[in-house]
Amino acid sequence: MGSAVVALLVFYCALSGSQVLRAIAFYSPWRIEQQLYKLDVGWPKRPEYFTGQTFCVAVDPLHDLVYVAQRGTNVPKVLVFSDEGNFLHAWNSTVEMPHGIFAVSTPTDTSVWITDVGSGEYGHTVKQYSPSGKLIQILGTQGKAGSGLNPLQFDQPAEIFVEQTGEIYIVDGDGGMNNRLFKLSTDFQEIWLRGENGTGAGQFKIPHSVTVDSVGRVWVADRGNKRIQVFDKVTGEWLGSWSSCFLEDGPSSVRLTTNEKYLIVVQLNINRVSILAAPPIGSIGDCHVVNIIQLADEVKPHLVDVNVKTGAIYVAEIGAQQVQKYVPLN
Repeated sequence: MGSAVVALLVFYCALSGSQVLRAIAFYSPWRIEQQLYKLDVGWPKRPEYFTGQTFCVAVDPLHDLVYVAQRGTNVPKVLVFSDEGNFLHAWNSTVEMPHGIFAVSTPTDTSVWITDVGSGEYGHTVKQYSPSGKLIQILGTQGKAGSGLNPLQFDQPAEIFVEQTGEIYIVDGDGGMNNRLFKLSTDFQEIWLRGENGTGAGQFKIPHSVTVDSVGRVWVADRGNKRIQVFDKVTGEWLGSWSSCFLEDGPSSVRLTTNEKYLIVVQLNINRVSILAAPPIGSIGDCHVVNIIQLADEVKPHLVDVNVKTGAIYVAEIGAQQVQKYVPLN
């Protein structure tokens, strides 16, 4: 047995159970020591346009646009930047308290979806806008929280993800009465619904973020339960979960890198962006931290998006009231 292995075993024996798990993650053979991303300090070119709490960010790679949604009194709710960091314009139409944002970018559809968790006349809805801010579609009952399916109701819907096919996934329950994952058709009809409040398989406690990979797996950041759960996108069947990477803090956001080699996961309370190894087709397996971006204290990263064309990561930070861009180093 090598001296390094012996030393590692001695180290583990001196730790408590939770410390051992953290140490195993730290010494994981999956870990890449060199940084995979670097901060683009010149993005955006004029950060003074961030005048509120920046809750979410979405990238339109087809048109090289970045949408940022922020909260605050007398501030524009949506800011639009170029991918290079130039401020383009802002809009504020029927947005009360934005929580999640997603940019649809296909040859036949360019639009922006926003989840609104406000309690006023525009709240508890998921809304579709044109790139210039014209309201196109409202899902949910404006100003009324609920759990109904006909008509569809939400209570603080957290995030939306739209596939290239137009099928929609919504996590409903940023602390409200609902803890649900929806899949909707292109005409906004329910295909399947999963979840209720709880800690068991397929149950949620603040489902906060959702994304879908190219092999048909739906990844949900189950923030309150400190885990990521995975579902089959066709049937909604529960496929597995990860929790070992989230002992310190639950995942707030989840996205995939362009090549789907990694998952990008944000942990708000410990100010961290983690890069996790994505499992192979047909397996969920265990969670493996490959690399981390440790942010400053009180930055509070909330939600992220990835530019699938360039690989850049955009992090919306509610504590620092900014969005930061990280570019891949290889």
